[in-house]
Amino acid sequence: MAFSFDSRIRYSEVDADCRLTLTGLTNYFQDCSVFHSESLDLSVDYLAKNHIAWVLSSWQICINKMPHLNDQVKVSTWAYAMKAFYGYRNFKMEDAHGDVLAYANSVWVLVDTQSGRPVKIPQIMSDSYGFEPKLDMICSERKIPVPDDMQRVGEIVVPQYFIDSNQHMNNEKYVMLAQKLLPDDFSLGELRVEYRREAKLGDTIVSYVKQADDRTTVLLADEDKKPYAVLAFLK
Repeated sequence: MAFSFDSRIRYSEVDADCRLTLTGLTNYFQDCSVFHSESLDLSVDYLAKNHIAWVLSSWQICINKMPHLNDQVKVSTWAYAMKAFYGYRNFKMEDAHGDVLAYANSVWVLVDTQSGRPVKIPQIMSDSYGFEPKLDMICSERKIPVPDDMQRVGEIVVPQYFIDSNQHMNNEKYVMLAQKLLPDDFSLGELRVEYRREAKLGDTIVSYVKQADDRTTVLLADEDKKPYAVLAFLK
């Protein structure tokens, strides 16, 4: 079944033009999925007690228009498939008139938090979430190619406030770090994120970037250039 909640765009969520930020949008979608699970008694506490966690494998977020400060929005999510240890989920954000502002596809992996390995999704989860039709969108490949000639542009040590309840760097923080590398005049139409492995407290994340005519690719990796995440920002 689908889950929705209504909200109003807050001042703390907007940029200098009083538009919702990209990280604000990803947080709305991520929060919606958490609220959905909480409403079905498949909460963060339930997952912790059963030593499992949903780990985001990839995002594809398409943007029609970012809402403005104080705009009323409706955020929705639903699962459309579960196979082995993979869960597939769509999202959308609508304005007060029902027009779609942004929409997304995502792929998740259910992981055993003790072993760190993927585990088969229990039948209770499939039954509880149920399945809705997949969003009518052209889905990109989960894997994002990494250009050979990327420029190293900086590094950061993961601080405590980047860490979420899974003891990993929160999904939104990768987007925040990568977005800083976009040109000032970049007009974003789509974001793709492939999460390769989790960054943890105290890890060093090195940023690499490659600019092209229609996209900016960002690699967030360790000091040996082993990827944590690859992001593609498309105009």
